[in-house]
Amino acid sequence: MPADTEVVIVGGGLAGLAAARRLHRSGVPWLLVEATDRLGGRVATDNVDGYLLDRGFQVLNTGYPRLGTLLDVGILDLGYFTSGVLVRRNGTLHRLTHPLRDPIAAPLSASAGVGTLRDRLRLAALAATCAATGVRRLLDAPELTTEQALRRAGLSNRIIEELLRPFLSGVLADRALETSSHVTALIARSFVRGRIGVPAGGMAELPAAVAGPLPRTLLRLGTPVTAVNPGRVRTPDGDIRCRAVLVATDPGTATRLLPSLGPVRTRALTTYYHSVAHPPLDEPILLLDGDRREIVANTVVISRAAPTYAPPGRHLVSTSVAGHTPPPETVVRAELGRLYGCRTDDWEHLTTVNLPAALPAAPPGQGRLRQPVDLGDGVFVAGDHRDSPSIQGALASGWRTGGAIARHLTPRT
Repeated sequence: MPADTEVVIVGGGLAGLAAARRLHRSGVPWLLVEATDRLGGRVATDNVDGYLLDRGFQVLNTGYPRLGTLLDVGILDLGYFTSGVLVRRNGTLHRLTHPLRDPIAAPLSASAGVGTLRDRLRLAALAATCAATGVRRLLDAPELTTEQALRRAGLSNRIIEELLRPFLSGVLADRALETSSHVTALIARSFVRGRIGVPAGGMAELPAAVAGPLPRTLLRLGTPVTAVNPGRVRTPDGDIRCRAVLVATDPGTATRLLPSLGPVRTRALTTYYHSVAHPPLDEPILLLDGDRREIVANTVVISRAAPTYAPPGRHLVSTSVAGHTPPPETVVRAELGRLYGCRTDDWEHLTTVNLPAALPAAPPGQGRLRQPVDLGDGVFVAGDHRDSPSIQGALASGWRTGGAIARHLTPRT
């Protein structure tokens, strides 16, 4: 373990890797230490008997602005989801699709039995406005909760409950829709401008690609940090002296290492993985519960997007539930039978991934979504709890914190 360096980055998740990329580009010496035996933080994939099981339902949005700075998305070999959703309501499946990407299905969306026609037109106008409006203008709008903003836009209780609450509960892990409207506006912007997919090799391919250009000798795995002080990082292998230290860990670890941050409230998501011989849908489209039962947030045959997620002859169904008290698998399986309209008694339950801290909570008070990262005395913090709760937020936070550190270390003339 080196005795000193210019910058020590604590944490090898997306924020830490993005910061390392910017420091490396700036020519600033750095060392990244990660407590576990892998990079990626919350973005991880386990290969279990030929199934690629991401640590929770995670997808990549090509509309995230920071992606293009750090990698060529083409190298991930993304399998894309259908640009739309299916909603099960009153025993019928209703399709709502992106009109620009699926113009043939646009009339079906206009006549779908979800909300009212006025609702669907207002929702399309709201999405188009988010896509066409610059980020600064979106963040200049009055900040409300997401539910307040949807109602202020004139959307009825019916479409909120039948479509938007189930959809956004899976995106934000927030069924109450208490998340800041600024966060939701930027997420909506990315959804309309980009496409949703998963890498052929699982979501772990994303942090691997971000880390690709970095020297492996500067990435120290299996190195937990026990204490952080200005100019010094303590590990079981010895102290590392530095001019700046960046804590880019999960919120709980960040608070333990930097008590001045205070607690960061988090939201929970649970993902249930099932193996099936015959897929209940022939396309990779999110299926939502429009009957307001509030058990399943969304479900998808993920192997229809990326066949590599399941071994030959099998398919993988991923189902997400929001909240800190997930239901038993048997309850979820019964709901899946109702949603897909098929028998599920022969579905094989592979595993349940419970993430009590899947995303940081982001209630109103987020402002321009850029929480301070410079804590003084050469100590910095990064992560999606300092930006928006998303992959984009983690990458953006790490990138801007890397820039802040480089400026901190540059002598003023």
